[in-house]
Amino acid sequence: MDIVYIRELQVETVIGIYDWEREVRQTVSLDLEMGTDIRAAAATEDIDSTLNYKTVAKRLIAFIGQSEFLLVETMAEEIAQIVQEEFNVPWLRLRLSKPGAVRGARDVGVIIERGERG
Repeated sequence: MDIVYIRELQVETVIGIYDWEREVRQTVSLDLEMGTDIRAAAATEDIDSTLNYKTVAKRLIAFIGQSEFLLVETMAEEIAQIVQEEFNVPWLRLRLSKPGAVRGARDVGVIIERGERG
């Protein structure tokens, strides 16, 4: 299995459990690794034969930007579901973080893996 990835995609959204967090937009950052097979695209140099990271990124930017979540855990699960269902990705690893959420830490968040690694 090959991996197509997106690193440090930053999107502003409403995220958090505190009242003040519900009133402001905060930046979340994600790293996404998606299992796929790139051989057909490599052989043909045809973008339609691969998992297009730009298309995935645009979809996630739109989704996250218009969504509101209390927990990063919920957001991570919904992102994973979109990627697997809409882009036919059998396996993914997602790191979703809230930079600056805890004093003294660069960021906090979750890392999830979903699906079967082929």
